[in-house]
Amino acid sequence: MATGLQFSLWVLLGLLLSLGIRPGAEGGKVLVVPMEGSHWLSMRKVVQELSARGYQAVVLAPELSLHVKEADFFTLKTFAISYTQEEYDQLVLGQSYKGFEKMHFLKIFFESIAMLKNVAMLFEKSCAELLHNKELIRSLNASSFDVVLTDPIYPCGSLLAEYLSIPAVYFLRFIPCDLDFVGTQCPNPSSYIPRMLTRNSDHMTFLQRVKNMLYPLTLKYICDYSLSPYASLASEILQREMSLADVLSYASVWLFRGDFVMDYPRPIMPNMVFIGGINCAHRKPLSQVCMGAVTQSGFQVDTMF
Repeated sequence: MATGLQFSLWVLLGLLLSLGIRPGAEGGKVLVVPMEGSHWLSMRKVVQELSARGYQAVVLAPELSLHVKEADFFTLKTFAISYTQEEYDQLVLGQSYKGFEKMHFLKIFFESIAMLKNVAMLFEKSCAELLHNKELIRSLNASSFDVVLTDPIYPCGSLLAEYLSIPAVYFLRFIPCDLDFVGTQCPNPSSYIPRMLTRNSDHMTFLQRVKNMLYPLTLKYICDYSLSPYASLASEILQREMSLADVLSYASVWLFRGDFVMDYPRPIMPNMVFIGGINCAHRKPLSQVCMGAVTQSGFQVDTMF
């Protein structure tokens, strides 16, 4: 796995180098627009490695954040949002305890939908405040960044990159509702690519194939209200009609934090690179006690997926 990590980092750095370094420059300037939470924790290691190899990294984040904090290997640039710390914590963390409560499935579903809607509105509003911050936009333009590294599950980074006319590199696991397929214009045949949460294998019966086609429709509603506002925002900012597919398709390179060991094989486009193992730098071997417990429980690896 360490070898896989080293290879993945070299692939990432090589792609950024080919996109962003100007002749005669010692290192590129990377504007990092992360998503909150564990998404940033995954990207942070890459930013640290980029800094160690001579890149100048500037991380752009709201002034209120859970995990994006100052560090010596990047410059943190923040922008104001119209939420207090208490409101932010309540929206992002306030309902997390519900995951441990015993409730009817439908109650959990509808309360989760309501919570997700509020969080989505917060992130979309913060993005609008960022893009309408003329002073900050002028500062970013003057900084002459070579590339934007962002997680497209928060489309604001992609929209900002296009607004600034800077190449974008996406760093992600996946985007719900198969929007990564839409953004890459990649074939997505329901006949043999199992959809997320269906628990189907790549060898499906007829009824499983029907389920594989219908199941994503249940998630479409969630994606429509949580991500579609970015299309309206993009149309306003870029002064032309934009769809969410247009916003997401701006990337020069897509870096997927997965591989075909964890995921079933799928068609890919030339600008899609799989970098599974990139977040396994600090792995620790299981103790004999843990191994014994796993063996005795009859745990199967495929239950994880």
